[in-house]
Amino acid sequence: MEINYQNIKVIGFDADDTLWVNETYFRDAEHQFAQLLSKYETPNKIDQELFKKEIDNLPLYGYGVKAFVLSMVESAIELSNHNVSTQTIDTILNIGKDMLNKPVELLDGVNEVLKTLSKKYRLILATKGDLLDQERKLEKSGLTDYFHHIEVLSDKKELNYTKLLKHLDINPSEFLMIGNSLKSDVLPLVNIKANAIHVPFHTTWAHEQVSEEETNGVSYKTINSLKDLLKLLK
Repeated sequence: MEINYQNIKVIGFDADDTLWVNETYFRDAEHQFAQLLSKYETPNKIDQELFKKEIDNLPLYGYGVKAFVLSMVESAIELSNHNVSTQTIDTILNIGKDMLNKPVELLDGVNEVLKTLSKKYRLILATKGDLLDQERKLEKSGLTDYFHHIEVLSDKKELNYTKLLKHLDINPSEFLMIGNSLKSDVLPLVNIKANAIHVPFHTTWAHEQVSEEETNGVSYKTINSLKDLLKLLK
């Protein structure tokens, strides 16, 4: 089914893995963590336990690097049966600091797409994660001036988007969300009668993955690159 975007007035962009690289750094950190704890468990078991800990901690810590580091520390303590060394804990903390200090690597075509679309549409940034970290990345990205509004959400569910659109006086039918996560950037928007375009990233956190059943019959478009937006939104 062809989707018509003629009524779109406002376009929202996710940040991590839509505008710049993010999840790759988490995969690298998980690998380092598994190596650190290798004398206690297998890499697969370490990955599983860390993921469980992250999910358990979401209601307390939310999303982002700092929450991830706390989950790594807790997992290290539990996997080692409280025998993990202070040196290992220090290494885990440094893994987190290294993640926070990573340069912002923009994905292909980001500047061109935002510059072009900002001339016709009102653009907003709607992302989730740690406020300080997201503000830092946005500042480093050099993209701030393209956006009329920037919102760092605690989560990206239907209620979060509904509140945001109401606060900004945006009609859902006139709003289009662009992002790499079907769970966070597509399905909630379609459910509130807004529009969404999926731009897959090469790696996705397990928590953000959805089943084929969940997307069956859902009206959204998938594109290979942000540059493809310029063909759809002429």
